[in-house]
Amino acid sequence: MSAGARGHLAMLLFSALVAGSFSLGAMVANEIAPAAINAARFAIAAAVIGAVVAATGRFDRRALAAPWRYLVLGGLFAAYFVLMFEGLKTAPPVAASAVFTLTPVMAAGVGWLLLRQVTTPRMAAALAIGAAGALWVIFRADLSALVALEVGRGEAVYFVGCVAHAVYTPMVRKLNRGEPAVLFTFGTLVAGTVVLTAYGWSDIRATDWAGLRPLVWIALLYVALFASAATFVLLQYATLRLPSAKVMAYTYLTPSWVLVWELALGHGGPRPLVLAGLGLTVAALLLLLKNEETATG
Repeated sequence: MSAGARGHLAMLLFSALVAGSFSLGAMVANEIAPAAINAARFAIAAAVIGAVVAATGRFDRRALAAPWRYLVLGGLFAAYFVLMFEGLKTAPPVAASAVFTLTPVMAAGVGWLLLRQVTTPRMAAALAIGAAGALWVIFRADLSALVALEVGRGEAVYFVGCVAHAVYTPMVRKLNRGEPAVLFTFGTLVAGTVVLTAYGWSDIRATDWAGLRPLVWIALLYVALFASAATFVLLQYATLRLPSAKVMAYTYLTPSWVLVWELALGHGGPRPLVLAGLGLTVAALLLLLKNEETATG
């Protein structure tokens, strides 16, 4: 299997794991401060990845060079996750995940600015189709709301977080100096833990950790182990093998995965008209994959 194919496989798994954090996050977002739950998730994820680094002997002192790199990346992802949970206090999971699908467009722009990665006409068309589908879902298939730009507060807050995510993706490639993905992930998680602990110390102290109901702990462990530790490695692994726009293209699958999660949890699905928007996001992904085949054929 080629390096590019492995990158695509990593992002397919990434989109499925990320989707769970929307459904579970929305269920507990109003029960714990965003900074508190994310400081805990980063700390747990850092411990897990640190154990992997130690067990595999992948630590290299050269990775300690320019530690500011990890603070930049950890700060960007910390901002993304805090704003995500803040947005999920009011935004429905499917709508929030649709906001997430706007990151490929932003990542393509940032990728050009930082790395001069060029977006082909076919890729630009796919990004436009995906963005149209995302907007259709975000505005709940309501043309009057779209024209009036009546977007919910939760979706607007989360959009700012997605801007941070879009900047993060090309920054990984720009700042990586050959470190293995797992080691680079560990540095990013440790830095993110430091940033979140400093930022959310008052929320962390105010949280009644012993009094949290089991669902909050389930959500915390899921986002720490699967939607943080695993996806951090998958994202950085793929980012070093695929252009930023293609990496983020897999976010187009996230709303569809969220729909599966919502149905599995018994929350029901969106209105039929909203499903049309989800269809456009999947079509955008397929078009991007076709573009990949054409480029490598």
